[in-house]
Amino acid sequence: MSAKAWQRVESPHEMPRRVLVLGSTGMVGKAWCNLLRDQGIDYASASRPEFDLCNPDSINATVNDSFDLVVNAAAWTDVDGAESDESGANQGNAYALEQIAQRCAELNATLITYSTDYVFNGCEKSPYAIDSPIEPINAYGRSKALGESLLRQTYENHIMIRTSWVHAPWGNNFVLTMRSLMSNRDELHVVNDQRGRPSQAISLARGSLELYTHGALGTWHLTDAGECTWHGLACEIRDTLDSSCIVHPCSSDAFPRPASRPGYSTLCIEQTESLIGPRTDWRQGVQGSLFPEIT
Repeated sequence: MSAKAWQRVESPHEMPRRVLVLGSTGMVGKAWCNLLRDQGIDYASASRPEFDLCNPDSINATVNDSFDLVVNAAAWTDVDGAESDESGANQGNAYALEQIAQRCAELNATLITYSTDYVFNGCEKSPYAIDSPIEPINAYGRSKALGESLLRQTYENHIMIRTSWVHAPWGNNFVLTMRSLMSNRDELHVVNDQRGRPSQAISLARGSLELYTHGALGTWHLTDAGECTWHGLACEIRDTLDSSCIVHPCSSDAFPRPASRPGYSTLCIEQTESLIGPRTDWRQGVQGSLFPEIT
């Protein structure tokens, strides 16, 4: 299937009238809520326990006809945990998404939802295109790939955004974890054989809304610009904090995990940049998560 079959651009949208944000307490969901509030756009938020991806009744009750845009920022995000509970990951990332899409279809609401670089196998040497082969190497990636497939079969009025390495000024993420560790340790070892593109959640939410207003539909890649390894990201965090912590590079073998990680998962964002303009550099995103008050 060609890239043109995966995505399309229709007439630009006006700003949404009213938005439902699912998973509003997570990194991306909170970024969306802040963005909508700052833009003066009416919205409602939903999160556990009232909204639960494992509870079909809560999905039907929450996704109702008062919204013209539904943002699904809820998901199963435990990559390692998915190895021992793939059925749970499939429910959160695939079957619940299918039900949300069915509700949006019934209500004629546009759906924005998120997928991952982990749907690819990590064997490439250049950024993954929209239509690159889907070959996940772990259960989490398989659950997201299943969700993508079910969504395409269920409802065409969607924007499915693949992103990667998400971080924010809040929540549990690599940038804040490194900041905490660097304040308590003189040395750290960070893997240097996994390469990708960091994505700051605030930038991700803004870019997602821009895709919507520019008339994007289908599958898109959205991250910050540039690429790095986890070690390179950690070094940038150290330098931004002006920390004296020594960050040593190491291989993934030094930190064995239940789930395999792709060695190279950089997403190609050329089509996205052609539509909504250049993305900010990932280093600027790091600064935004570490010092949100001055960015």
